[in-house]
Amino acid sequence: MLSFEEILKGCVKNDNGCKEMMYKSFYGYLMGIILRYTKNIADSEELVNDSFIKIFKNISSYKSPQNTEELHKSFKGWIAQIASRTAIDKLRSSKAQFYVDDLSEEEHPASPVSIVSELHVNDIMKLLNHLPDTQRLVFNLYEVEGFSHDEISKMLTIPESSSRVYLTRAKNKLRTLYLSTMVHSYEKNG
Repeated sequence: MLSFEEILKGCVKNDNGCKEMMYKSFYGYLMGIILRYTKNIADSEELVNDSFIKIFKNISSYKSPQNTEELHKSFKGWIAQIASRTAIDKLRSSKAQFYVDDLSEEEHPASPVSIVSELHVNDIMKLLNHLPDTQRLVFNLYEVEGFSHDEISKMLTIPESSSRVYLTRAKNKLRTLYLSTMVHSYEKNG
């Protein structure tokens, strides 16, 4: 059995066996990332495959850390960034532009909402799929990927204040969906 470092070196040398091992090893991981951005499984599968094409095309430019113990974690971070950007590019290209519909931060001030910590991952995924695309995208970029509003505004070519408003709207809608889910759950069990 090859070590991860050997598989990585094989991929750099364009070895198909190593590429297959890499693909099988990280397919589920990248699918999990892509599913945060898309609702459709077929689109997600296509985006995962597009991500792997980019990964294999650019694998020689991957800068591995000095400490080989951190190699796997570092590589996962690198491919996660490729996958999330691939999904963002797809969403951006499928919409000519994001409609801001006269958003103003004063009308929709940012408010702290902390419902996520009490939910399971599958519950969160179901709730996220009920959000409009732009709200889901901003929520993922900010809360999950850790991008700043400034970075999000540049990625999506929207004003920074719009990013804040979309995040607030997403959190408020998630809160409403969560409360409605809890009420239905209580009624079934009650």
